[in-house]
Amino acid sequence: MLRNIFTPAITAFATQSSAATLPVSKEACDNIGVPQDVSDLVLPMGCTMHMDGSVLSSIVKIAFLFGVFNMPFTGVGTYAMALTVAVLSAFVLSGAPGGGLVGEMLIVSMFGFPAEAFPLIATLGFLFDPAATCLNASGDTIAAMMVTRIVEGKDWLEKKMAAGKLK
Repeated sequence: MLRNIFTPAITAFATQSSAATLPVSKEACDNIGVPQDVSDLVLPMGCTMHMDGSVLSSIVKIAFLFGVFNMPFTGVGTYAMALTVAVLSAFVLSGAPGGGLVGEMLIVSMFGFPAEAFPLIATLGFLFDPAATCLNASGDTIAAMMVTRIVEGKDWLEKKMAAGKLK
């Protein structure tokens, strides 16, 4: 897996787009031995819905702004709101390069930060988004492997290796 996931990870990092990484992720899944019907379903869905890296970076951005503007980042309500806003901001224009800027505007407006917060969070976005997209796209390939394990059983990879069907 590590040998095959490197190319999709670098592509995602460079393009900052999960959608642009789809063909490379598909090739990686083929090389790993994921059945075509599984990768054809999981990868496009993951491209738009599997945004773990984006959610993590959004939480960091929210916590950063709370610290910069000396606001208390405490309480269950604040945590629930931060999690909800992070998930929503991760899905905004999820396949488009630079789509995170719209999510960052959502963060600034939902928490009522002053307008000065947007350039700060946009700068963080330019720093974090390549790595977040890399995590998102790599996770899509891993999710396809997990679905294959559920569909074909625990030993699906060993069977493929024994049959010589892996690259």
